[in-house]
Amino acid sequence: MPLNLLVFFNELCDLAQEETLSRFRKPIDITNKLSDGFDPVTQADKAAEQVIRNRILERFSDHGVLGEEFGASNSGAEYQWIIDPIDGTKAFISGLPTWGALIGLYKAGKPYAGIMHQPFTGERYVCDGDISVLHHQNEERTLTTSQVEKVSDAILMTTSPALFSKDEYASYLNVEVACKLPRYGTDCYAYCLLASGHVDLVIEAGLNAYDIAALIPIVERAGGIFTNWRGDSPAKGGQVLVAANEKLHAEALELLSC
Repeated sequence: MPLNLLVFFNELCDLAQEETLSRFRKPIDITNKLSDGFDPVTQADKAAEQVIRNRILERFSDHGVLGEEFGASNSGAEYQWIIDPIDGTKAFISGLPTWGALIGLYKAGKPYAGIMHQPFTGERYVCDGDISVLHHQNEERTLTTSQVEKVSDAILMTTSPALFSKDEYASYLNVEVACKLPRYGTDCYAYCLLASGHVDLVIEAGLNAYDIAALIPIVERAGGIFTNWRGDSPAKGGQVLVAANEKLHAEALELLSC
């Protein structure tokens, strides 16, 4: 695929930003996707995904696209673009700048490249298939995970304990009570903080592929370990355990299995 991925990712993020940032911290209509519970979607979600999808298919008509709002097309293609136009819609409608646009690229079913863009702060965390970098305020910084190797020294993040089932929450608590500091509520931003070396562990469950497709290569190219709770590939979603390095991951994985 002859393409400068960084340039194309930035183009897609520019298009999405026009639809999201203009609606952030403004009055906006909210639709609940669930009959039992609350899973919000807004016009910002739908409009951002649409412009991303349109541009991808203009450039690569033979590629597949999977998005949270409009589903899958050409799912058998070698290259699959996986989109969450606003990861953290609950944060978005609450005025919190911890949401982000996620655009991932899978090659032959495996995470290859991705970007997380937070338009309000102007941060773009990106992996072009080679290295992971942060672009912010006309500066570029290579991302590297922390050297924390013990759970007792680790900062742990999860979006909300309410997302775990009863059994999952019991397993998660084995890690939370052992760690130095747990923090909640950061959605996709937590994974980028881990890739940047500020956070050491992220544990979540109930995820879809579009929640993590962009984040897996960003974390892994920064030196992190990104698996499910069995230590296998998380590429299809579900439970995830993300750690800054192999030793920390091994200890956390053992605690989760207790």
